[in-house]
Amino acid sequence: MALAERAASFVTQLGGMVQLTSASLVITFTRPPKWREITRQMFNFGVQSAPVVLLTGAATGAILALQMWYQMRQLGMVTAIGPIVSLSMANELGPLLTGIMVAARMGAAMAAELGTMRVTEQIDALRSLAVDPVRYLVVPRLIAGLVMIPLLTAFSIAIGILGGYIVAVHFKGVQAAFYWANTIRYTQASDVWVGIIKSAVFAVIIVIVACYKGFNTSGGAEGVGKATTGTVVVASVSILISDFFLTNILF
Repeated sequence: MALAERAASFVTQLGGMVQLTSASLVITFTRPPKWREITRQMFNFGVQSAPVVLLTGAATGAILALQMWYQMRQLGMVTAIGPIVSLSMANELGPLLTGIMVAARMGAAMAAELGTMRVTEQIDALRSLAVDPVRYLVVPRLIAGLVMIPLLTAFSIAIGILGGYIVAVHFKGVQAAFYWANTIRYTQASDVWVGIIKSAVFAVIIVIVACYKGFNTSGGAEGVGKATTGTVVVASVSILISDFFLTNILF
C-alpha cells in the first residue's frame, strides 16, 4: 500500500473513532442503556481481566524492588525502595500495564465478538429492527470500561506495592518500618489519582478501538482475525503515546 493510501486510511480510521466516541458519549448522557447489559460487561472486564492484571502488578512491583535493591545497596539507600516502587506503580506502571493487559485480553475479545456479529450480518439485523448498535453494543462496554479499568488499576497499584514489600523486606532484609514509613511519607493521594485518570483515558481508547475495528470487519474469519490483531496493536500503541502526553499534562 502506497504511503498516500496509508495516510488516507489512518485519517479515515481516526475520524471514524472520533465520531464513534462522540456518538457514544452523547448516548451515555441522553439515552443510557439498560443496567443488565452494563453489569454483564462489568463482569467481563473485572472478573475475566483481574487474574492477569493482578499477576502483572505483583510481578512488576517485585521485580522493581529487586532491581532497586541492587542499585540502592551501593548507595546505602535501600530504605528508598518503598517510595520508588509506590510512585512508579501509581504514576506509570500500574495504569500503563493494566491498560495494555486489558487491551490484549478484553480489547481482542470485544473486536472478535463484534467482528463476528458484523460478518454474520447480526449488526445489520439490529439496524433493521430499529435497534441502535452504538447504544446496544458500544455504550455498555464504554461505561463498564470506565468503571472497571480504573478499579483494576487501583488493585494493580496496591498489589504491586505489596509485591515490592515482600521482596524488599522478606527476601532482602529491608526493615519493614522504614519501608512503610517512607512509602507513606513520599506517596501522596494525588499520585494515585494521576494513575486513575490515566486509566480512564486508556479505557476509552481500548473500547473505542475494539468496537470500531469490530464494526468495520470484513472478509469472514480472516477479517475477524485481522480486526483482533489490529485492535491489540492500535490500542497498545495509542495507550503508550497518550501516556506520554498525559504525563506532560498531569505533572
